[in-house]
Amino acid sequence: MLISQYGSGARWFPALLVILGLAWGMNGYASPQSDGSQAVSESYKQAVASPIRTDEDRSADAKRKPLEFLQFTNVRPGMLVLDIAAGGGYTTQLLALVVGSNGTVWAQGAKSRSALEERLANHPQSNIVPVIRPFEDPVPNDLPKLDLITIIMNYHDIAYMPVDRAKMNQRLFNALKPGGHLVVLDHSAKTGSGISAAKSLHRIDEAVVVNEFRQAGFQLEQEGDFLRNPSDPRDQAFFDMKIPTDKFALRFVKP
Repeated sequence: MLISQYGSGARWFPALLVILGLAWGMNGYASPQSDGSQAVSESYKQAVASPIRTDEDRSADAKRKPLEFLQFTNVRPGMLVLDIAAGGGYTTQLLALVVGSNGTVWAQGAKSRSALEERLANHPQSNIVPVIRPFEDPVPNDLPKLDLITIIMNYHDIAYMPVDRAKMNQRLFNALKPGGHLVVLDHSAKTGSGISAAKSLHRIDEAVVVNEFRQAGFQLEQEGDFLRNPSDPRDQAFFDMKIPTDKFALRFVKP
C-alpha cells in the first residue's frame, strides 16, 4: 500500500556502535548521531552492509559500487531526498539507510512497482515514501525543499518517452534548496550520438545530460569515474554485455 504522507571530526565509541546496531535491528536503519566525516563514512559502510538488503542487491553491488555511489552523492543523515524512477528500490533503500529516522526518501515512479512494494513489505522503513507521479511533474506540491535528487540509470529511458524533459528538469531544479544536489548516473553512448541510442541500446550521450540540466539552471559540480569502463565499445545494450558498461556519474548543484 502506498504511503501518502511523509514524516518529517566525531569519533565512534564502542558503546555508541552497540546502540546503533540495536537501532538498526529494530528500525531497519541506523541514525548516526554526528555529521562528522568519520561518522558519515561509517554510515555509508553500515548502509551497504545492512542485513535488510536483499541477496539480489548484494549480487549487483560489484557492478553498481554502492559505497562509491554514496560517497559521490554526499548524502547525509537527516537529508530530504527524491529518487526519480526508483524502480525496485535498490538506490532508494541505500539512501534511506543513510538519511536515517530524521530524514526521508521519496521513491518516485510513473506507476507502482511490485518489487518496491515487496521490499517495503519485507522490511518496512518509515522514512521511505513511494510516490506515483508523472515524470514531467515528479515532485508532490506539498514537499519541503529537498537536499538531494537522484536519477540512476534511467535518464536514457525518460529520453525516449513522450516526456517534456525541460519541464521535468525545471521542476527538479525548483524542488531543491539552494546548494542542493542532483546526481545522475547512466550508461554511456558514443560521443555525439545524442539520444539516438536511448531506446535501442539503453544508453545516452553524456553531453546531452550535461547540457539539459545546465539549461534548467544547474551547475556541474563534479564528475565521477568510479563506474567508468574504457574497454566498453558502447555499441550494445547493457543486458547484452559480458563486461560492465561504461557509465558516467554527474553531480550538479543548484546555485
